[in-house]
Amino acid sequence: MEVTLLLLQQLSVYLVITYLLSKTPLFMPMLFISGRNSHRIACYLLFSTFCILGTYFSLSIENALANTRAIGAVMGGLMGGPVVGLAVGLTGGLHRYSMGGFTDVACMISTTCEGLIGGLLHLYYLRKGCIEKIFRPLTAMAITLFAEIVQMLIILIVAEPFDKALLLVQSIALPMIIANSVGAALFMSIIQDRKAIFEKNYNAFSNKALRIAQLSVGVFRNGFDAKSCQKIANIIHQETGVGAVSITDREKILAFIGVGDDHHLCGTVISSDYTLQAIKSGEMTYADGYSTAYQCSIHEDCKLGSVLVIPLLEADGRVLGTVKLYEPKQKMFSTLNRSLGEGLAKLISNQILLGRYIQQKNLLNQSEIRLLQAQVNPHFLFNTLNTISAVTRKDPQKARELIQHLSHFFRSNLKQNIDQVTVKEELEHVHAYLEIELARFADRLSVRENIADELLSLKIPTFTLQPLIENAIKHGTSTLIGKGELDINGYLLEQGKETLVVLEVIDNAGNYKTPTNMNSKGLGLQIVDKRIKNEYGQRYGLTMTCETGVYSKATILIPLQKRKEA
Repeated sequence: MEVTLLLLQQLSVYLVITYLLSKTPLFMPMLFISGRNSHRIACYLLFSTFCILGTYFSLSIENALANTRAIGAVMGGLMGGPVVGLAVGLTGGLHRYSMGGFTDVACMISTTCEGLIGGLLHLYYLRKGCIEKIFRPLTAMAITLFAEIVQMLIILIVAEPFDKALLLVQSIALPMIIANSVGAALFMSIIQDRKAIFEKNYNAFSNKALRIAQLSVGVFRNGFDAKSCQKIANIIHQETGVGAVSITDREKILAFIGVGDDHHLCGTVISSDYTLQAIKSGEMTYADGYSTAYQCSIHEDCKLGSVLVIPLLEADGRVLGTVKLYEPKQKMFSTLNRSLGEGLAKLISNQILLGRYIQQKNLLNQSEIRLLQAQVNPHFLFNTLNTISAVTRKDPQKARELIQHLSHFFRSNLKQNIDQVTVKEELEHVHAYLEIELARFADRLSVRENIADELLSLKIPTFTLQPLIENAIKHGTSTLIGKGELDINGYLLEQGKETLVVLEVIDNAGNYKTPTNMNSKGLGLQIVDKRIKNEYGQRYGLTMTCETGVYSKATILIPLQKRKEA
């Protein structure tokens, strides 16, 4: 009983060292199971140290040592695997052998075996997919108890003389089994607690970062300006709980919320040395108000006592502005918020770049629409005016109607500055165009329209049908000596689990020639196909088929879109 108490006293010192070490980065490899060599080396060095410490904290009994060395060996194998366990056990065993005594060889062998036993259990749980069981204190206690029994058996088998070895085992077996088993359980409990704290902080960090990311999606869609920055500053302030949040460009404050908002006014020119330094260097600056002095550059009685300035970077590395997190004088920055601040700067930088991309994409879409309009208007206007001129004397009423259709067509063109319209609106635009073309070609053109009613309220990209119909007339039916026929169809198609919207424009000329590459396709057709693919994906778009002299067919496939609520 006395030996047990003495060993437990020694164990207390051992565990205090373990606890203190758990507060340092050196303890981090203990919190995870990894097959990386860096992790194995860290485990080897750390547990070898514990193994050697266990020997130094030993009690001398009968020219032998009662100790807690087994904790380091078994835990090394349990956390690092068989190779690490064997290496830790061998290191601890050789150290014990160097200290002499009649059990030196037996202890060297048994310590090596203990490390290997812990490693084999690690391997067993790894293959079973039960890694979480490795971190259970009861697991550490049970395997250490078993390893200590093995050690006692090895001492009886190897140590000489046997009578002396038996007497020693009778004296130290129970105390060492109890002390090492309890010590291993407590050691694992420290690891488990530290792991739980780390995971809690990590989850808190991840949840905050994810929530901020979700709330900030699309905020910079209209650009990096005071309005969008104020929204982001509000989100960060609410989610992080810091004293204040500010966002600046390279020259002035764009947004500020929190402590000190009475004098940190939007539009104020940047005067803080820390902010100017971050903008100039492109690196984060931090003034905790203790080791690095901080004083507000705007108001001497400002309650803010520390600041973290993180630069916002463009894709080329140029500093666009900064995000600044503040804490009041009576509160220090948490490690979590400091780490989160760096992540937020990257998130905001990416959001700004995404906003610019969306703006450029919208400008490109508008440019493409304008290009389609420019392509239609000149020659169409010329042909229409010639037609009106020809019918003015013979049928003034018809001429007035054509002028009204022309007016409707161009008015509709001017309104077509949005990305999507309903099929019904697109058809109204097409009808104005066709009325003029029917007057122009008189008996030489007939149009049949068969659009399913359920499609009329669906949204499609602007200028989807009109360029196809113009192409079919200009390069198809207008070239025929006989009568030209044009079919405009629209229907739903079930394709596997997906419902597709199919729009077809078919002429009876059959003049379309399959291009050898996309660049040889007509400009209008290219733009229609490209806009659909950009909107819905590469699986959709425009397909042209032709049987020479019989028909040409333009087929558009887009996924079924639910009608948007008004």
